[in-house]
Amino acid sequence: MKFTGTDSYIATDDLMMAVNAAVTLERPLLIKGEPGTGKTMLALEVARALGRPLLQWHVKSTSKAQQGLYEYDAVSRLRDSQLGDGRVHDIANYIKRGPVWEAFAAEQPSVLLIDEVDKADIEFPNDLLRELDRMEFYVYETQQLVTAKHRPVIIITSNNEKELPDAFLRRCFFHYIKFPDRETMEKIVAVHFPGLKRNLLREALTAFFEIRDVPGLKKKPSTSELLDWLKLLVAEDIPPEALHGTEQGKIIPPLHGALIKNEQDVHLFERLVFMSRRAR
Repeated sequence: MKFTGTDSYIATDDLMMAVNAAVTLERPLLIKGEPGTGKTMLALEVARALGRPLLQWHVKSTSKAQQGLYEYDAVSRLRDSQLGDGRVHDIANYIKRGPVWEAFAAEQPSVLLIDEVDKADIEFPNDLLRELDRMEFYVYETQQLVTAKHRPVIIITSNNEKELPDAFLRRCFFHYIKFPDRETMEKIVAVHFPGLKRNLLREALTAFFEIRDVPGLKKKPSTSELLDWLKLLVAEDIPPEALHGTEQGKIIPPLHGALIKNEQDVHLFERLVFMSRRAR
């Protein structure tokens, strides 16, 4: 089966090609891009399009690679032994499967999401190399070799918070999700707001891309933030002319808190608006 996008996820030709290439090569697909460009959602939509179950591993700064395989709960076993629980005689009762093990053990091919891999320690990706390459790992506590019944489609996302090791990159098919241009953004908005008035969409996108183009902006608004803003504009019945005051020059758009997320950027935008008005 080929991934061709879904009715709720607009995928570019390059992105569809990257997904299908990773599946063909049986390599993990490493996805990078600005926050809010749909990296995590891609895994969900790939699973839905291919008709496969989705297993998710959301990486934190404290995550260890071992947790994706399994964890041995020695504390619970010690407590149960003190209470005379018969379960202590079988150490397997204290082995908790991680998402990688669950993907390997699945009765049908699955999609495994390893989300925001760059949040963890720099050694985290390298610690998974052998397991993802060979599709197997060893459980020392039970002396069990776990081998994947089916090779899962593995999608790994990164926000570029830190560089990933070269050895890890060599084993992945890489794709960078570019920020959508205006035409693509219109298609994305149409999926979420099919009945949106054309003039409101036009003015909202103009204001949105003007904010993103402001020099020195600390955090540019993302696709997900645009969708939140549009939801508010519709809910509050904001007229299109309120978004782009042509007579006054630039204005700070209403409900801009959905788009501009820190005080430095608010002050920067206010100064630019003030300078624009003075220039007129």
